[in-house]
Amino acid sequence: MIATPDRTPLPRNFFDRPVLDVAPDLLGRILVRTTPDGPIAVRLTEVEAYDGPNDPGSHAYRGRTARNDVMFGPPGHVYVYFTYGMWFCMNLVCGPEGTASAVLLRAGEIVEGAELARKRRLSARNDKELAKGPARLATALGVDRSLDGTDACTQEETPLRVLTGTAVPSDQVRNGPRTGVAGDGGNGDTHPWRFWIANDPTVSPYRAHAPRRRRS
Repeated sequence: MIATPDRTPLPRNFFDRPVLDVAPDLLGRILVRTTPDGPIAVRLTEVEAYDGPNDPGSHAYRGRTARNDVMFGPPGHVYVYFTYGMWFCMNLVCGPEGTASAVLLRAGEIVEGAELARKRRLSARNDKELAKGPARLATALGVDRSLDGTDACTQEETPLRVLTGTAVPSDQVRNGPRTGVAGDGGNGDTHPWRFWIANDPTVSPYRAHAPRRRRS
């Protein structure tokens, strides 16, 4: 018998922990996006950890800016950024306020509101691809910079909330290098800070960092 996922919001102290503890524990949790057309819910199946000043791959590695301000806390808030001039990606801030660590939400399974997600993701060949990748996930949920700083663990109705869902047993969690992150050992592309649910069809394929070639 499959247990019904817990629909209560995750408490703030869930996020007020080291990023490498929070990241794998987010797998199986439910992110709910409330829209005027109805709710869309995604079960998280893949995430990546970013550890602020200790991590060259983090947006906060070189300090606080207007763009990354939300990363510095408080925990439990949403950090949204714009990338490649066309896509939004979303993160959940964690750790004590001022630490600037966050978890990138890389992929998930749409478990509610699939018809709304399909309208935003017309190129998806099937429902498994609706949120298969961080930009696709944000697009399916209609997430943009206007949601940057949203409190995701309040009891009140907000545009984005993270519900308890059903935690994934540790023997079903896998980890490996982060996708497309540059670096030489340590905290770079070889550091195993990407976490995903084993054999889940919504997990995005791994892609190593490919340096951009300068035009001659």
